[in-house]
Amino acid sequence: MDITGLWTLQCMMFLMVATGAILKKIGILKEEGKGVLTDLVLYFFLPCNIIHSFQMQFDVSILQRFAIILAISLIVQAVCYGMSKVFYRNRPDGVRRVMRYCTLVSNSGFLGLPIAEGVFGAEGMMYASIFIIPMRVMMWSAGIACFTESPDFKTVMKKIAVHPCIIAVYIGLGLLLLQQPLGAVYTWIVTSLGPVGLIVKILLQALQKGVNSAGGCTTACTMMLIGMMLAEVKPRDMLNKDAMVITLVRLVILPCLVLAGCRIFGISGVVAGVCVLIAGMPAGSTAPILASKYNCDYVFGMKCVVVSTLLSMISIPLWCMAM
Repeated sequence: MDITGLWTLQCMMFLMVATGAILKKIGILKEEGKGVLTDLVLYFFLPCNIIHSFQMQFDVSILQRFAIILAISLIVQAVCYGMSKVFYRNRPDGVRRVMRYCTLVSNSGFLGLPIAEGVFGAEGMMYASIFIIPMRVMMWSAGIACFTESPDFKTVMKKIAVHPCIIAVYIGLGLLLLQQPLGAVYTWIVTSLGPVGLIVKILLQALQKGVNSAGGCTTACTMMLIGMMLAEVKPRDMLNKDAMVITLVRLVILPCLVLAGCRIFGISGVVAGVCVLIAGMPAGSTAPILASKYNCDYVFGMKCVVVSTLLSMISIPLWCMAM
């Protein structure tokens, strides 16, 4: 992507964020509507987009890239866990818990996947959906433990295994790996079963177009959700020293470490670009929700999310240019 296309993408996202904030301010989008829109993105639009991203020609090198991306992601999560344990010791308990969570969990699901697709295309979305798997595991284990006792391993794996975005990865990966035999079966059905084959062809094409169309709604809905969240915080209340520390960790330190590691080990191209980009996502939007639930400083959690999200609109194109 050239610099013009990159800034066009950022401006489009700014417009969508502003639209969400304005619609929230004037009352068209209600507070209860935020939950509905969140569920739509999480359980429908985003999974459809992930499945769509796997629709490409398969070769063995794709699996090799998957392994590299998973390895990088595991290392990133290990580093995040170490940082969350070592840093923030002198902060008040409620603030410290939020800061630890924001270090472990980013907004790579809602924000990272659409941006990866916008910058690197369907291939970028596919790699990003693999990269965030370890982060989801961390979110449901060490992330929850920041506020309460960590659930047992069986509970964590159950939550991850049935997460809609992970199920979408299963489906997309299955379609990618089995595209030749599935293609042969499809051809046989269409050519050999007459009217039945024609009906199957129409239904499958309608299903594919429906998945692709629903996936195309992801970016707009995600940005509007972020805009609704930003509308809830007054501009004068956003600046906070500890929130800036979290922003520095998430938007600068972590992607710097990933970029350095990719350079050292000779990893380049889309793989390196996606890893750096997703590592540099802002704090997870679930931080204030969990902080409120477990009687921590949820206002501070909201500030971390808002400040890091706003500044990511500057850092993301800078990292893309650096790559």
